[in-house]
Amino acid sequence: MGIEQKLTRRSAVRSLGYAGLALAASRSTVASPSKETVRRNATAFALCGDESHNSDYIETALTRNLIEGAGFSIDFTDQEKLLSYESLRHYKILIMFRDGLRFPDGYYQAMYWTGKPQDIVSVPPLAKKIGGFRDGVGWMTAEQGRGIKRWVQEGGSLWAFHNNSQASIMNRDYRDVEGAIYTGHPPIRPYKVHIVNRDHPITKDVNDFVVTDEQHYVTYDKDPKYVLARSINENGLDYTDSAGRRSNTSESVWAYDYGKGRVCFMAPGHMIVVLWNPEYVKMQKNAAKWLLHET
Repeated sequence: MGIEQKLTRRSAVRSLGYAGLALAASRSTVASPSKETVRRNATAFALCGDESHNSDYIETALTRNLIEGAGFSIDFTDQEKLLSYESLRHYKILIMFRDGLRFPDGYYQAMYWTGKPQDIVSVPPLAKKIGGFRDGVGWMTAEQGRGIKRWVQEGGSLWAFHNNSQASIMNRDYRDVEGAIYTGHPPIRPYKVHIVNRDHPITKDVNDFVVTDEQHYVTYDKDPKYVLARSINENGLDYTDSAGRRSNTSESVWAYDYGKGRVCFMAPGHMIVVLWNPEYVKMQKNAAKWLLHET
């Protein structure tokens, strides 16, 4: 799959810092990555938002959970060109909450639309290329994958959420760090997040919980001992993933050391109500401390 590098839409970096009792926020529009476009004192760099996951709900949820709730400072952006080894050197954690595709010619789908419209009416008519809504292309370059791998090996921490395992399909180095590839999900429906390792700092005092969400299935590459939780549909509903496996359960949360750094993956998160489940919030706060080597 080719890599589309030309930016075709307006992107913004939201820098959020939490100090004392004050929450300061600022926005700036940037066209290309540079030393001036990344802050040097934030805890985490968060790359979020894609066709199916509006960056606003991700920023809103993580702001409450981690900035207001755990004293984090996070630089949010939806501009993938800001992700590089050099920029990551100014942060302790990389939060990845987006899939592996971008759509340089746009896309017809908006969240909660029901199906593709039969006819696109435009007067005057759209140019053929603009109206084509071609398939997405992978955005992560080989250099970015190598950069993330090097940065984590040297002591950085990767925190990947939800659909980000789809990015690993198109980047070998990133897959080696993240530890899995996405293989599909059934329609949104309730499922249980079952804790399978209660001795890890991330799952300390976290109980099993139920969410109504996309139950993501993966091909997990690492040792099973690193799995902390599994998703389980307890209503007798199975799913056949892209690998042809039919099951009602999949790896959902895992964590391990990678070189001098650390990696944590959390699959739940298609909607803000999922990210705000009280037990899941507890797990996220625990993970933040573990990724910072505080536990």
